[in-house]
Amino acid sequence: MTAGVWELLRAFRPRDALDIALVAYAIYRVLRMFQGTLAVQMLAGLALLMAARFVSREAGLHSVSFVLDNFWSFWVLALIVLFQPELRRTLARAGRSRALQRVFGETGPARRQVVHEVARAAEALAAKRIGALIVLERTTGLRHYAELGMRVDAAVSAELLGSIFLPGSPLHDGAVFIQHGRITVAGCFLPLSRNLRVARALGTRHRAALGLAEETDAVVVVVSEETGHISLAVDGAMHTGLEPAELAGRLGDLLGAAETGPPPRGNGLLDGVRRLTVRGKV
Repeated sequence: MTAGVWELLRAFRPRDALDIALVAYAIYRVLRMFQGTLAVQMLAGLALLMAARFVSREAGLHSVSFVLDNFWSFWVLALIVLFQPELRRTLARAGRSRALQRVFGETGPARRQVVHEVARAAEALAAKRIGALIVLERTTGLRHYAELGMRVDAAVSAELLGSIFLPGSPLHDGAVFIQHGRITVAGCFLPLSRNLRVARALGTRHRAALGLAEETDAVVVVVSEETGHISLAVDGAMHTGLEPAELAGRLGDLLGAAETGPPPRGNGLLDGVRRLTVRGKV
């Protein structure tokens, strides 16, 4: 036995070590992908079926073995159906890159203007404790989630976002989608998070934000109507208790719109009217 192990070690090549490392990393990523989801229970069920198949063969249970053997003939299709949400999320994350965001996204100044307006809207809504759910699209298309919303197609402004989420508005309960630098739809409903570790600790609005962040690379801004806190859901994680300036900084980093100069000035005519109005009141 010792001689056989020695021969095996002598035949071991650097490429074999790389092969084992890649397989181990793939298994690790799969387990991390399924951690905290219902897929863990499904994997346990599949492991039980594998054990039952082995026991039935050893015990000579031909009927049970026949059924399990035929089941495993379709195991690839079964895995795709059972783990479809996790697989879709993983493939979507694998296709992300900052280069693609720069190629297919809007220009830097336009993104900075969007970030500025969203941060202003979140600050105003949080001060009044008005709940809000704002989705900013990145590389993953959100057409599937936006189909049932109300078409808006308007420029992004803090005033418009604030009016949409007013309690008397018919669209205040849903989410607003910002795509290609414009508010495209409002009143959208998002998938709730399937993460068992955090689902019970969050409200419905936060669970919806986290659910979309788990399935896509979208950035979701949440304002709590109970506490007035601002949160950010991205890459399947929820960041809570953000200040408006911190929110703007994170949005700039995530959307490739980090500030390199003075903050966006917005519409010069509107800013001038606001300044004159304030002076008149004083």
